[in-house]
Amino acid sequence: MPAARAAMNDDSLLRLLAWLSPAFPTGAYAYSHGLEWAVESGDVTDEASLHVWVADVLVHGSGYNDAVLLRHAHRVSSQSAALNELADLATAIAPSRERRSETLDQGTAFIAAAAAWYPPNLPARVPYPIAVGALAGTHGIAEGATAAAYLQAFAANLISAAVRLVPLGQSTGLRVLAALEPVILRIAHATRSATLDDLGGCAFRSDIAAMRHETQYTRLFRS
Repeated sequence: MPAARAAMNDDSLLRLLAWLSPAFPTGAYAYSHGLEWAVESGDVTDEASLHVWVADVLVHGSGYNDAVLLRHAHRVSSQSAALNELADLATAIAPSRERRSETLDQGTAFIAAAAAWYPPNLPARVPYPIAVGALAGTHGIAEGATAAAYLQAFAANLISAAVRLVPLGQSTGLRVLAALEPVILRIAHATRSATLDDLGGCAFRSDIAAMRHETQYTRLFRS
């Protein structure tokens, strides 16, 4: 029995590593979550300001909300009607056009790329945290581990964008990612008992950055 449990845990780990790898074709590299405008405006200029920006997004913005949505999608992964309602809610709370496109494009690409793992029945256009949570739930992968891995991948993608935009060195980006580990684990833990009524945030500067990015003159990223 212990060997069987270990093998199942190994399967879950391999799937999370594959699904949330930068190489998984969700197109995440094309999105900065408004960070491109933050760099141009001078809000993010170095290691310290990048750490503060990403931590705020995780704690007070999309990171927290995505973790809540992911957990709820995980719990109803076998219920198509409930997943559709969650997908509608996740789409509705996107604070700007580009944020909406970002989550829908990545979620839709994620499910298409995950075809080899037999994803659940989801809407044609599905927000990213709903897609990840539903697929992990379908495969019996632990909810908490999925939430933590998702948040780590989310933070890593923002840091990767900043490394290219500021620019910063790879070592600097890795230091920021390492320093964010306690924040990521704290949010993953804090969302365990969160309800959908707890969705919301106050990362207003990040939301404004996403809106301003829509009309930014020179852009490398789609958001």
